[in-house]
Amino acid sequence: MVAVIYAGIRYIPTYDLTRTVSAPADGSGDSSAPPVRPGQQSRTQGEPVKSDARPVSEGGVRTKEDVWATVLAVSVGGMLLVMAAGLIACWFLTRRLLAPLQTISQAAAKAEAGELHHRIHADGRDDELKQLADTFDGMLARIEESLAAHRRFAANASHELLTPLATTRAILQVTATDSSGKELAELAPVLRETNERNITIVNALLDLASADHAQFDPEPVDLAALAARTAAERTSRAESEGLQLTVEAEEVDCAVSGSSTLLRQLVLNLLDNALNHNMPGGSVHLAVHRDDAVVLDVVNNGTPVDEELVDRLFEPFYRPRTRLAGDRSGHGLGLAIVRSIAAAHHGTATAVANPGGGLTVRVGLPPHKGESEGR
Repeated sequence: MVAVIYAGIRYIPTYDLTRTVSAPADGSGDSSAPPVRPGQQSRTQGEPVKSDARPVSEGGVRTKEDVWATVLAVSVGGMLLVMAAGLIACWFLTRRLLAPLQTISQAAAKAEAGELHHRIHADGRDDELKQLADTFDGMLARIEESLAAHRRFAANASHELLTPLATTRAILQVTATDSSGKELAELAPVLRETNERNITIVNALLDLASADHAQFDPEPVDLAALAARTAAERTSRAESEGLQLTVEAEEVDCAVSGSSTLLRQLVLNLLDNALNHNMPGGSVHLAVHRDDAVVLDVVNNGTPVDEELVDRLFEPFYRPRTRLAGDRSGHGLGLAIVRSIAAAHHGTATAVANPGGGLTVRVGLPPHKGESEGR
């Protein structure tokens, strides 16, 4: 604005600020004669007074009022010019800056319509808008993965519950046509086993729901002692199946804050999973030690597991292989319940495939903070 006003005042107007001159005093004239302007006749002489002043041009600046008017006109014109340039620059700048927001808005509209596979993939420098676009892409990926997991859960749950019910219906139809009752006597154990499996699945679903929405008053629980007592409950089963169950627990403080009932269920599910998915003559090793967190490891032998499928083992009803008829190796909810219980205790549950086969499941829980430590 200063540059515009300066250029306007310096180069645009024609300044004709002439000065007033007096007739020269030659001794004969009256030195007190009134001043004359160039081009006027002297009152004392008949000849015009000579002067070096420039002739007056039309439209020139002669007085202070002319200067003020010129400054006002140049200032208003400069303000309008700068305002127009600023508006044009702001229009281009805002269109450039808001272009990523328009892209994000279009992606949100597609997500609302159900196209969760669409991604923004913003490029350019790592500014706030690119970070927003990357966060939006991550959110869409998580939502898509979560919905896919829920669809798999619904399909697997329907299959797990429908199969025993269909078996029960077939048994009832067969026994209904047998008036002697022999078929009923032969099929009664199968019917009982099928019914027990239904009860087990429903109870596991209830355990999963209660673990996801667990409400409990935290209390100090010695995880090492709890794991040793729980492993003792599965020793006889391991021996009957020809498996070796060993326990290793550090004597240092392995207390955590939580519910002893839920933590016992967590250890039981880990041991049952390790025993179910094992091989003849295999082993199960349970270890509890103190690190930055209280860590519980369960290692077993078994068939090799693909690394890409390890994390899916924590999905409800998921199995790395299709369950065959007569397979009673589990219902696919054990590790899902483990992860839910660990999350309810602000911990984590992860798994790693062993090089020689089998799985290592690790649960990390925050240690218990006593009253003195908490203060």
